[in-house]
Amino acid sequence: MAQASLTPHKPHGAPRLQGYRAALLRFDSQGQPLFDSDGLLIVETALAHAASSTTKATSSRPGLIVAAGSYSALHRQYAEVPTTHWPRHIIAPGFIDLHVHYPQTDIIGAPADGLLPWLEQYTFPAETHFSSDSHAQEVAVFFLQELLRNGVTTALVFASSHPESVNALFTQAQQQHLRLITGKVLQDRNSPEGVRDDTEQSLLDTEQLIHRWHQHERLGYAITPRFAPTSSHQQLYGAGELALQYPDTWIQSHVAENLDELRWVKTLYPQARSYLDVYRQAGLLRPRAIYAHCIHLDDADRRLMHDTHTAAAVSPTSNLFLGSGFFDFAAAKHTGMPWALASDVGAGTSFCPLQTMLAAYYVGREGQTKEGLSLAPSTLWWHHTGAGAAALGLHNHIGNLQPGLEADFVVLDPHASPLLSRRSQQANTLQEQLFALIVLGDQRAIAHTHIAPRIALSNAL
Repeated sequence: MAQASLTPHKPHGAPRLQGYRAALLRFDSQGQPLFDSDGLLIVETALAHAASSTTKATSSRPGLIVAAGSYSALHRQYAEVPTTHWPRHIIAPGFIDLHVHYPQTDIIGAPADGLLPWLEQYTFPAETHFSSDSHAQEVAVFFLQELLRNGVTTALVFASSHPESVNALFTQAQQQHLRLITGKVLQDRNSPEGVRDDTEQSLLDTEQLIHRWHQHERLGYAITPRFAPTSSHQQLYGAGELALQYPDTWIQSHVAENLDELRWVKTLYPQARSYLDVYRQAGLLRPRAIYAHCIHLDDADRRLMHDTHTAAAVSPTSNLFLGSGFFDFAAAKHTGMPWALASDVGAGTSFCPLQTMLAAYYVGREGQTKEGLSLAPSTLWWHHTGAGAAALGLHNHIGNLQPGLEADFVVLDPHASPLLSRRSQQANTLQEQLFALIVLGDQRAIAHTHIAPRIALSNAL
């Protein structure tokens, strides 16, 4: 890595800029890839006078992208800007994980016969420990480090049913300057002691946590019913009332993951047209609402998600691991149903977005139970970045590398392993290079993860 010399003195109050040079991947407004084999990204880090200990900085948004494009087009304009150069690397948008459970970090890879047995044998026992602030803090630190090591710069996260778990995760995320959205899980029935909460208190706790954390720096609150079977009618509708009262919060839950789960919901909510309709009746479908899995839906459900601007968090490694089924990418495309990719750790088998994209490719190609669809590598990449930002209603802030957006990005090393390097040298197109990273890449390919408010890069290796 080469580091240019510091910029000359600038006038008082001028922006302080930092340049990053490598191949550059970004997307247009339709999610089509834009690629510069020799690119330049210019980021505002602060105002020049911010370095003075006697002058208060007036820049409120350090870390915004100022310019992005080819080096040949931009380097003269920014000739005096100090620039970090990564030859043979690719700068790309930071990954967005649209659904992940931080209290399940320690049960990743636990064997079970399916979703419901897995919850009973591993998930609920593990989550009981998150009433302890010290335990929650320790896991939160590891969890966030693991996200950063894998190039994830924004995540929509399930905590546990304990307020301590939410406070711990937000506290640690704030220290890392991450964009992170989480919430206390609501589950007042069909749950064991230790994770089952009280209906009224759970809603009071949720509102208190919204006031404490929502929209504080880069943090956001998600109203979080675990799933319909573990919430009473009163709790689910109470969550809907909070969602109406606080329309800029997020909503997250699960729907239509497993056939046994569908049959269970039918007995609990016999008047609902479908599992998804349970949430509609409770007022929980709207922009900024994200539902994990969405496997066993019909086209009426998919159109309902489109019409209400509700998005699916597709979790292919989890669905394959638990044998839950195959997300129908073709049906989602036909109905205009919004979706983006997610790890779903701990049922998901990896924090690494490259492995999530590979699993999504496998699931898309499956054509025995649904229409098979071959997803282009750039499409997979978009649905782990910009499409996730759109699902969260944050596309004007994150998910891409365009001027005015926050500079959350990853630096990819296509030569991180011998086989990946060999294949990368044979890649003749962008799609071939991205697919080589998806198929052959792992955590080693994430050379650096950059978080917008920081001046320095954090090495993810």
